[in-house]
This record gives sequence, structure tokens and C-alpha cells, in this order.
Amino acid sequence: MTDRPQRDAANSMWGGRFAAGPDAIMEAINASIGFDRRLYAQDIRGSRAHAAMLAATGIISTNDAEAIREGLLTVLSEIETGDFPFRTDLEDIHMNVEARLKEIIGEPAGRLHTGRSRNDQVATDFRLWVRDQCDTTIDALTALIRAALAQAEAGADWVMPGFTHLQTAQPVTWGHHMMAYVEMFGRDLSRFRDARRRMNESPLGAAALAGTGYPIDREMTARDLGFDRPMANSLDAVSDRDFALEYLSAASICAVHLSRLAEELVIWSSAQFRFVSMSDKWSTGSSIMPQKRNPDAAELIRAKIGRILGATVALFTVMKGLPLAYSKDMQEDKEQVFDAADHLMLALAAMAGMLSDLTANRDRMEAAASAGFSTATDLADWLVRELGLPFRDAHHVTGSLVALAEGKGCDLPDLTLADMQAVHGGITEAVFGVLGVHNSVASRQSQGGTAPDQVRAQINRWKENLA
Repeated sequence: MTDRPQRDAANSMWGGRFAAGPDAIMEAINASIGFDRRLYAQDIRGSRAHAAMLAATGIISTNDAEAIREGLLTVLSEIETGDFPFRTDLEDIHMNVEARLKEIIGEPAGRLHTGRSRNDQVATDFRLWVRDQCDTTIDALTALIRAALAQAEAGADWVMPGFTHLQTAQPVTWGHHMMAYVEMFGRDLSRFRDARRRMNESPLGAAALAGTGYPIDREMTARDLGFDRPMANSLDAVSDRDFALEYLSAASICAVHLSRLAEELVIWSSAQFRFVSMSDKWSTGSSIMPQKRNPDAAELIRAKIGRILGATVALFTVMKGLPLAYSKDMQEDKEQVFDAADHLMLALAAMAGMLSDLTANRDRMEAAASAGFSTATDLADWLVRELGLPFRDAHHVTGSLVALAEGKGCDLPDLTLADMQAVHGGITEAVFGVLGVHNSVASRQSQGGTAPDQVRAQINRWKENLA
């Protein structure tokens, strides 16, 4: 439906102080209904809790509270079915709901706002929305972790090259690599849980900034809305948005982790690596090059951090210089959070889908792991352990052997014992037992290491945690 201008109605919402309606530009800059209508469910939930409390404390009659309750349910139904007449001249979701409630039930609607302000109302609505979003994000992260665990379990002993500086470093397992992301996303999970716990206090009843003279019961409304307790200070309750900043901060860190995994999927799916194949669901073709299989979903996930971090910086910038308590600047808090939340959820769902459908090329990864002198560190460790060389000397001997193999165009396991003894006479046939990539990963038995037994232990721990 189109908005219908009703300036007199808007003026009555502001009260008798204003004799003339705002001009079109002021109306446009002042209105937030274009985006804060997303808070409708939280707004109506908060209003129902407030009305029930007003009746329970004797501030309004039970008949008025019942009329308000039924009217709000009607408004909720109209919004959810698309029949609600949103109006820009009524500024925001709060005024739109209250005005429609008055059309439905008449005079009792005017008693709903007793003992509260739009300041504590919007703080409550927004806090409820962000809390709900934390719950949704926690569920999405759990699904992503399960998808990564499935990949790790399937390839707990599949060998692949581990990299530093994107250069072959040491052999690791596919399972170990996947478990690194499980740990990262697990910390993201804990950040959203922690943020939810901290934000779970109710601003409702703080009124404009100083509380109210009505004998309200803030414990009752906090309990009805699922909060742990009312916020302790009315100024703080209406004037801070640190709960939204904390959500955005957690979202930004999570998006960085998603971006790093997406980047690896882009690299690994290239013709030069061929470590993984992504299904047709998550790939696109080229309009001119028929051989192309583009990892577009991964590339788009990689880019989402730009939007999400941008939203975080934007809200920090809005809040950084505001004196207490409420300022209209804070109307700019919601669009950034809504946008970041939408794109984070999309990225989480897409990454979980990609990992679930992903095929890892075991043979190709093992061949790559066996190249690039990836067992050089194992050789140096053997020289220390078996021959008693100081590590720096072992490092030098190993470097000489790498140079020798490089000159011969072969890898370390392909050198003969005579070749090795020419560099250091103490080397024995036993050295070849540590040079294979499977021997290398199996030896990394330190806690958290890449040995398949360690990887499976990590997987089992996470399964228990999620269960």
C-alpha cells in the first residue's frame, strides 16, 4: 500500500507544541518507518508486555489492557498478511502501530503509552531484535560447524600440504585443516553467546531518560520479554547501543573467518591446485569461455566482510561523540545492523552449503604434499633426535640436502643414502622412515597436532560439545 499523508494526525502524535506540519524534506529525513518496520514483532511484543504490567499494577483497567492486547494482535496479523497501512507521516513503527491501534479500539489505545517513552520503547525493540538475531546466528554457525566436522571426519588422515606465505611448509591432514576452521567458528559461536548474555537486560521502564513516577513493575516486563533483569540505570538504558556494536563486532570477526575460508576454496578449486571441486549449486560458468567453472559463491562470501565491517565502523562513528541520553543520531543505528545481519546469515548459509557439497581430491592433495620438500623439518628433527645435533646445525645440514635435491631435480626421499652421507656422514638408512608425508603427519602427536589420532580426538570433542 502507498503511504497516505495525514499531517494533522502526525501533529497530534507530537502534541500541542507544534502548530504546523513538517515540510517534505523534514518528513523524509525524520522518518524511519522505511526500515524500522522490521521491528514490528518486537514492538508489538513489548507493548503487550507493557500493557499487561500496567493492568497488573492498577495503572490502567483490565478491560483497557484486554482491548489493547486484542487490538495489538489484530495489528500483528495485518502486518504479517501485508494489509497494514504503513505511513511515512507517522515517522516510525511505534507511531504506526499506536495510530492503527487507536483506529481499531479507540480511546484505550491512548493509555498504552503510560509510563514509557519512545526512547525506552525503541531501545527495547532493538535489543529484542538483536537478541533474536544472535539466536539465529548461533543456529547458523552450529550448522556450519557440523558441515566442517563432516569434512574433517571424512579426511582425518588425508594428507595435504600445509602452507606459510602460501608456500609449502609441512604436511598436514585435510581433517586438521578443516578443524582449524571449526575452532575459529567455535569462537565466533561463543562471542555471539556472550554478547546475547550481556544484552539480555530490559530497558523498558526507563522512559525518556529518568524513569517514571508511575508505580510500574520493571521486573514483570523484563520477565515477560525473556530478559534476565531490568537495566540498572535509566540513562544508560536509553542512550547506549553497545549491544548492537558488540553484535556487529562479533559479526565482523565471523565474516573475516568466512572470507579466509572462501579465499582458500577459490584457490583450491583452481586448475593450478585442484584440491577441491565445488558442486554446480555453488559454481557458475562463463558467457564466453565454455571450460570455466567459477567459484562465485565463495567469492561473494569473501566480499561480505566489506559490508559487515563497514556497518560496524558506521555505527561506531555514529555513537562515538553522543552525550547522554538520547539523540536523534541514534536513529541511524538500525539500517547498518539490519544490512550486516542479512549478509552474515546469507554468507553462513552459503558456506555451510558449499562445505556440505564439497568434494576434496585426496590424490591431488597428497601429490602436492609430497612435493616442495615438505618433510625438511622432519629431517632436521631426526638429525636432532637421532644424531644429537644442535637444531641450528641440523637446520644447516637439512638446508644443504634440500639444495642438493633441488640441483638433482628430485625431492628429499629420492636422494640416496650416499648422497645424504656426503653432506653428513652420520646419517643412516633409518632417516627414510621420517621422510614420507604419512610418516610426517603421523609423528605430529602433540596435543592439537595434525596426526590423524589427534584430529579424531578434536572431532569427537566437538561432537560432544554440540550434542
